[in-house]
Amino acid sequence: MAAARSTTTTSTHGLEQLLASKELVVTCGSGGVGKTTTAAAAGAMAAAHLGGKVLVLTVDPARRLATALGLERFGNKEVQVPPELFHDAGVTPRGELWAAMLDTKQSWDDLVRRHAPDPDTRDAILRNPLYNNITGKFVQSHDYIAMERLHDLHASGQWDLVIVDTPPTRNAVDFLDAPERMADFFSSRLLRWLTIPARSRLMSTASKPFYTVADRILGSQFLEDIAEFFILFQTMYDGFVERAESVQRTLQDPCTTFIVVSTLEPAPSRESEFFLKALEERELNLGGLVLNKVLPEYLLDHETGQVAERLGEQSAEVADRLVAADGDVGEAQQVARVLGEVSDSFANFRVVAQREAEQKARLSQRADVVVTVPYLESDVADLAGLLALGSQVWS
Repeated sequence: MAAARSTTTTSTHGLEQLLASKELVVTCGSGGVGKTTTAAAAGAMAAAHLGGKVLVLTVDPARRLATALGLERFGNKEVQVPPELFHDAGVTPRGELWAAMLDTKQSWDDLVRRHAPDPDTRDAILRNPLYNNITGKFVQSHDYIAMERLHDLHASGQWDLVIVDTPPTRNAVDFLDAPERMADFFSSRLLRWLTIPARSRLMSTASKPFYTVADRILGSQFLEDIAEFFILFQTMYDGFVERAESVQRTLQDPCTTFIVVSTLEPAPSRESEFFLKALEERELNLGGLVLNKVLPEYLLDHETGQVAERLGEQSAEVADRLVAADGDVGEAQQVARVLGEVSDSFANFRVVAQREAEQKARLSQRADVVVTVPYLESDVADLAGLLALGSQVWS
């Protein structure tokens, strides 16, 4: 279906005014709703029109962002989008656009190097035989290290605006809660039990059966490696708690805003409502709501609907007028059938558009800025496409 040529906002402005007053923007949404593309488009427009240094960081493992930004590869290290790509798109940017993708392993290594209390502890953690595996899976470390990376980027003062593309919605809630969960884990009873053998040769009557069975199944060396790893990591416990609190303050700061991206289909809409409620419960700032793939408003126009209805009712008469004088009866019947199907299709789309309008009205009650984006005729595959999309949600 062809894309509509305009967008609609329920506020007096789009994302331009919102982003101009923020330092950190967190985009959230379920999978497949255009969240990554929206984050990249917003970053491209900010770099083009607001100036300064703009960074788009994706913590979604998909590499669609690299393709859209014309970068062959990028990872934990920030990479600048070549200014020539803006010029090729007919835009002279006022600022710079940079991109990065979270590398979980590299970020954990950097975290250990920065916050280990001494070189010996740092080296012991990095060479622990369980370190590589545990940092990839333990306590949703991807979510936690994403928050660490976000905190470092914002605190560095290097960027005028950081836009973060988060994992799909329910994972994004994990993303928000990860620092607190990590701190809780380091003070948990399970961790104390795991580290008893390395801390003391004395075991309580209650704990001895646990370690007897664990030793038989896993082996004593495995238990020792686990205990050593967590004991070493506990040396950074105070740092984890302090940074968790710092991250929470950053997320609640007026300089930070959240943009929820969704479509108006039933499942993504429910996910959006879930996340909007989660933001409210955590007292985090909802700045805007971007609704993608919205059906055009002309489907809701009463007079247009009447024309489509008459087209179906009078399809035979209209077909006779359209078919040339020398046309046969069969051709006229085919034209009439096509016109009837067009009328029915319009009616069906009209029903869906009405449902979308109701859903949009319900979601819009929670956000100051609500922007709708129509279906696009083609996928966004380059910077020019990102800028074209961005212009529709910008002002």
